[in-house]
Amino acid sequence: MIGLLERSLRFLRRFYIVRRMYETTYQWGLNPLQFILMILGIPRFLKMLLSYYRAWDGGRFPLRITSLSPIAVQWQRLAGETTGHYFHQDLWAARKIFEACPKQHIDIGSRIDGFAAHILTFMPITILDIRPLESDVIGLTFMQGDASTLSGFADNSVESLSSLHAVEHFGLGRYGDEVDPVACFNSMREMVRVLKGGGSLYFSVPIGAEHLVFNAYRVFSPRTILEAFGELELVSFAAVDDAGDFHDQVEPEDFIAAKFACGLFEFTKKGR
Repeated sequence: MIGLLERSLRFLRRFYIVRRMYETTYQWGLNPLQFILMILGIPRFLKMLLSYYRAWDGGRFPLRITSLSPIAVQWQRLAGETTGHYFHQDLWAARKIFEACPKQHIDIGSRIDGFAAHILTFMPITILDIRPLESDVIGLTFMQGDASTLSGFADNSVESLSSLHAVEHFGLGRYGDEVDPVACFNSMREMVRVLKGGGSLYFSVPIGAEHLVFNAYRVFSPRTILEAFGELELVSFAAVDDAGDFHDQVEPEDFIAAKFACGLFEFTKKGR
């Protein structure tokens, strides 16, 4: 029963409306399906608990049970996820930066436990975020600041720059920033300003039919992103589609009508 429900969920989440409902309830801290699966898994948990006590046999083995933590659904899950925006974008950008081998890399707002961890396996990284961070991780330099101004960076000073799945949140107050309808565009303009001639920008945001969900995120038309970075040259474009599948070397126009895809833009700045 549990396996059937899990497989049904994975199938239904390929449909946009179901996926958005699931993600919305998750953002609110609610996951009714997981609660149902947990209840259905309790009989199996009790059966395993009884089996352990029988095998323990009053002390033949040194470790006895000191507390219980019922985890009633994970036995039916896949070993991991190899789909979706974050999985594909983090690999996409990390591979490109590894190949480019810059002297220094700056990131704005990307996931530290995903993309930044990838980069730290082969080079240091400096991360800018409006939220505070305490870290003693070797190779990780953190700067707390406003990405809509990038006041700590001079013009044409950054050789390698990234911002993955972050700009769509700017100015919506979600992460403690000030409400500002144009903060996302100010940030994109600042990225153009600080990028060095010949430097590379690796950029991703949700793309498709343009809309805003306050105070969660924006979905940009690919045309909007290309216009915002009009001073830069598009080197390559890839995308993760509405179903979470990766497509390399495609055209931005192919995703104009998407619901919630992810556009992966590699830009460079002309000149040296």
